[in-house]
Amino acid sequence: MEIPLSRLQLVRWTLILAVPLVLCTAAAQQSLVAPPVELVRQAVQNETRTIDSAKYMFRDHKETPQGSQTKLMVETCDAMAGIVVAINGRPLSPEQRQAEYFREERFVQNPEELKRKQRQEKDTNERITRILKALPDAFLYEYDGTAASDGRVGKPGDDLMRLKFRPNPKYDPPSHVEQVLTGMQGYILVDPHQERIAKIDGSLAKDVGFGWGFLGHLDHGGHFLVEQGEVDNGHWEITRMALALTGKVLLVKSLNIKSTEVFSDFRPVPSTLTFAQGLDLLKKQEATTAENREQNSETHQ
Repeated sequence: MEIPLSRLQLVRWTLILAVPLVLCTAAAQQSLVAPPVELVRQAVQNETRTIDSAKYMFRDHKETPQGSQTKLMVETCDAMAGIVVAINGRPLSPEQRQAEYFREERFVQNPEELKRKQRQEKDTNERITRILKALPDAFLYEYDGTAASDGRVGKPGDDLMRLKFRPNPKYDPPSHVEQVLTGMQGYILVDPHQERIAKIDGSLAKDVGFGWGFLGHLDHGGHFLVEQGEVDNGHWEITRMALALTGKVLLVKSLNIKSTEVFSDFRPVPSTLTFAQGLDLLKKQEATTAENREQNSETHQ
């Protein structure tokens, strides 16, 4: 004869049987979460293999203890073109503007100057790529919650994964370029949906030599920050960069870098734009801005 269970007994058995089910589900979900270093590794692979022919014009506002400077920049097939349009918030005088045009026109008039600029940009990009590729091995990572994209960092609307990092004691930097990573700690934001790095915020936890100490060193406490986000459909750019570093170069010359740069107002331009065409575009844009400024000034008088 079967004895019917009371409602209380049913509740008790339901709870008892639910416990192992919940534990198994939680364990399964935990096993599905990739190790944080793999999230970084995938993002780095995506960053370094991304081939994007899109070109943009944008504004670069830089602040240092000496003052501020605003540039109008444009990406071209040849190299980056840029002109200063304001110093300490004040537009350039006609004479200063002409001097800026002359400075950039030398790259159009002298092919050797343009080639030198191309080599400098290539060297810079190669150093950045070396640093990026070192990130998975140079640090130890752990999950540290999530953060929301604010429109400037990551893709708007995406949740970003926050990872704390500290130096990996087993990491042996292959060159002086990567040596700075051996003393850095902080956190990184990764957009797991786009597999892109949205932010790196690091500080030097100790003095770090570069060139194995022969070329100089960076002091403990230095700070490094880079933010990037989606500025157009599927296109990411650096939107903010801040440096606060002190040290010595060649063991004699003092190094003191403190600056913040904000990159904004990204607008697409033709992907086949040459340097000469890019410079013409900058001149036209600055002329339009100056004309609008004069009209606004007359309106408010």
